[in-house]
Amino acid sequence: MGKKKQQKLTLDSGKLKIGNNWNAITIIALSQNNPLKAIAEFVENSIDAKAKNITIIRGKLKGETYLKIIDDGEGIDDFIYVATHIGDSIKRKLKKQGTTGIQGEFGIGLLSFWTVGEELNITSTGKSGEAKRIKLIKNNPGYQIRDVHSLFSPTGTELVIKSILSGVRQLSGEKIQNYLASELRDRISRTGVKIKILDRTSRKEFLVEPRKFKGRLLHDIPAIRSPLGEIYCELYLNEPLPENQIGLYKLGTRVIPSISKIEHFNCYPWNSPYLEGIIDASFIQLTPGTRDGFIYDNAYESFIVSLDPLKDFHVSIIDEQKKAEDDKASKNILKRITRALQDAFHHLPQEEYSWLQIKPGRKVEIVKKMTSIDERNLSADPVYISKEIEEKSGSEQKEFFEIAGPLYSAIISPSSLIIGVGDKKKLKIIARDKSKRQLDSGYFVKWYVDEGEGVIDNPDKEFVQFSAPLEPGIISVGAIVTQDERECLAECIITVTKELINKDKFSGNSDGSSKKGLPGYTFQKAAGELWRSRFDTATSLIIINNGHADFIYASKAKSRKLKYIAKLFTKELVLSNFPEASRENLMERMIELQMYMEENLRS
Repeated sequence: MGKKKQQKLTLDSGKLKIGNNWNAITIIALSQNNPLKAIAEFVENSIDAKAKNITIIRGKLKGETYLKIIDDGEGIDDFIYVATHIGDSIKRKLKKQGTTGIQGEFGIGLLSFWTVGEELNITSTGKSGEAKRIKLIKNNPGYQIRDVHSLFSPTGTELVIKSILSGVRQLSGEKIQNYLASELRDRISRTGVKIKILDRTSRKEFLVEPRKFKGRLLHDIPAIRSPLGEIYCELYLNEPLPENQIGLYKLGTRVIPSISKIEHFNCYPWNSPYLEGIIDASFIQLTPGTRDGFIYDNAYESFIVSLDPLKDFHVSIIDEQKKAEDDKASKNILKRITRALQDAFHHLPQEEYSWLQIKPGRKVEIVKKMTSIDERNLSADPVYISKEIEEKSGSEQKEFFEIAGPLYSAIISPSSLIIGVGDKKKLKIIARDKSKRQLDSGYFVKWYVDEGEGVIDNPDKEFVQFSAPLEPGIISVGAIVTQDERECLAECIITVTKELINKDKFSGNSDGSSKKGLPGYTFQKAAGELWRSRFDTATSLIIINNGHADFIYASKAKSRKLKYIAKLFTKELVLSNFPEASRENLMERMIELQMYMEENLRS
């Protein structure tokens, strides 16, 4: 009984066989679903044949679209072997003999023409010096080989695909150029081959050059080693863009455009928009049909283990870049807020907002604060403050960019105010050029009362005094500024009332000091706490809670983050400088200051 069972097992074992050869060939031919990848394989065959010049022609002849690839390589010696050895490429034998730098080993690359067109014709001159042509037709198992007679024997190989499929006709010469520049980037660089595309349909010519990365090349990358072969890394640090990707290559040919498509690498930092470049692994096993993937075998395991040292390196590099960007963004935000506050100061009553005052003859620059923020248990983030510095005296010659241009706009300062009945208020005109630089001379002013009552003394001067009437009301004061043929109008709205807030209560800072100027800001992460910001009067810093949900939401967009921090500035400055005001008055002050600030933030 045991012998019969053993005999049965022996009879049931054997070798796998293809039941229908043509059905298998059809499956192989249709496994390539990317026509651009198919074109790249044809070009690679030319590179493997040691071609120095490759020309791709896209055109139309007698109503039939075609794609032609011409090279000056070594040519094909045996068309019969090519046609009758599907799945057994001669390149595999060359690799076993020690030949390096060639791609492909399955003998199925030519069948990918099925994804491009209906008919394939290859004309080539091998070592015999005789030109021959092979013809293959889609969905047809036969092939034809014949001699080609010409006055001059052609060199190299000419591949022509006729009757281009309707869905492939949209592949312009430019699209083919961009694809090959990335797909064959290193193969083009290493071999020095020149690839030219003649798009006769659009009458344009393109030269395929290896794709150049725009970021900063990373040096001192940790050594990457695998016992199975070489891994080459060329990585760049760039500004965060969604198109930044790290491509996976084999021997200079791209396998997949982004390594993050591999599950193991679909995580930080591999999918970070800061990194771009290539990782070339010479030993990974490609999927035979599509060649846009690989086999998850021992070579793959060795590959992912070998890349582990790069992870911490990339994290540190990206963190440094983010810190530098945050540093720059903080400086830029404070600069814009400072300018907005300076501009708001021209519109607001100076005696009520004296803490905004910038001393005459000085300007503001943004500098890093050299104080030990860590000792105050605030934050290690960069801290910037506004610092007043001396401007050049009038006797010194100004730089060209400091000289004001022609008149462009004018404002009255303050442009809105509240005064008591019968009170007097000084007003001034500020004439500006297109870049908001203030004009010192060369213009004329004419003041007038547009609506309501009131008296303006010296109405043709830059500085005037307005005398309010004895009855409450809303008064509109205007000024016409002229320079040559240019005329600008400015307006000031004055509210005359019998009820006034006691301004003496609200002058100075909450600690009784007369400290003026614009504060800086820093961050303190207090996740889960409800406060958004605080004003530290000792250091003149606004401390912002960057762990608050509102800050996290605002930080997702630069413009939103700027407006959010500007609102926090408005809140803290009003609270600090009007400590005894009622809730209603505080809200009025915040709306007043915020309105003039946001007007300048948009410019």
